[in-house]
Amino acid sequence: MTDEAYLGRAINVARLARANGNHPFGAILVAGDGTIIEGQNSVVTAGDPTGHAETNLVRLASARLSRDELRASTLYTSTEPCVMCSGAIYWAGIGRVAYALPEQMLGEMVPDQGGEATLDLPCREVFARGGNTVIVAGPALVTEAADVHAGFWDAAT
Repeated sequence: MTDEAYLGRAINVARLARANGNHPFGAILVAGDGTIIEGQNSVVTAGDPTGHAETNLVRLASARLSRDELRASTLYTSTEPCVMCSGAIYWAGIGRVAYALPEQMLGEMVPDQGGEATLDLPCREVFARGGNTVIVAGPALVTEAADVHAGFWDAAT
């Protein structure tokens, strides 16, 4: 499968997260042997602000895969990882990330949350500060990824 096909699957996981009452974010990890692990956002239903799709996925993948398997994996996500998720990806040792919707476009869609604006720090900058290389691809399928957010953040205000 191609990056775009896997990103399409991550976008579908984001749709599922939204349908389950959470923020519309989804991620999948594809290991070198083809193993696929999915993670969706659970911020609302778990009452946990760290329940982003990527952090949930990192927890699942780290419990199932070795450090070497994580290094050889690609994490596909419906939206560019935030600072917190980028840190989790980095510390897990995942070697590659591909994302659909860029963080800056998401920032334009999401209003201040209780006076708290979103963090504006691209994942490439976060990864560049570390000693290990994380390869980043994206954005891609931007329109499809943005469609998952259509109307969601308007209802959240």
